[in-house]
Amino acid sequence: MTNRELAMFPLGMVVFPHQTVGLCVFEPRYHALLADVEHERRFGTCLIERGNEVGGSDERTSVGTLVEILGSHQLSNGQTLIVVEGIECFEVEAWLEDDPYPRARVGQRCCDDVAVEPALLKSTESGVRALRALQSEVVADQCLQRDCAMDPDPGVRAWQLCALTPMSILDQFKVLSLSNPNDRLRLVAEICCERYGDYQRMLAVDELRAPSS
Repeated sequence: MTNRELAMFPLGMVVFPHQTVGLCVFEPRYHALLADVEHERRFGTCLIERGNEVGGSDERTSVGTLVEILGSHQLSNGQTLIVVEGIECFEVEAWLEDDPYPRARVGQRCCDDVAVEPALLKSTESGVRALRALQSEVVADQCLQRDCAMDPDPGVRAWQLCALTPMSILDQFKVLSLSNPNDRLRLVAEICCERYGDYQRMLAVDELRAPSS
């Protein structure tokens, strides 16, 4: 991505490259954004650091993700449901005037210039799968399928692991902010170790509370 102006949709969540998410658009300014990107079908997202995503007056992070609209559906109440996929991350160089929606001048980040270490990728994937398996035992209603189709490309696969890892929004942003894919994988592995311990303790508590037969 070369330096360019980009329509922005700040969110209370992080979208990783190669992650697919659904969004509900209900504010008039973001309906205007959708109309303006109807042909390109791409806009930027970033995490809201402080404030509210409704109505403006928010503080936004300086790292975001370019997303592409895969599909949309207009509801009878005037809201629009859209499905987007992350394409690549970028650096926000300057925020422009909200007219009527947020806009920013963004630049490229060198996220794909470093080769992914195969052994690190393999070990991190094992950690993510183990964590999701344990998560399914503790909070089954919050856990998606354990066996997810993974892309053979190491760079894409590394991003997929970021999206699959159960972690806080703050940790998600820390992961997204790292420009070296191997640093991201190491952080994801650390988060998996911490969360695994958390889920083990939760499972132990549930077992203690369970009535004896």
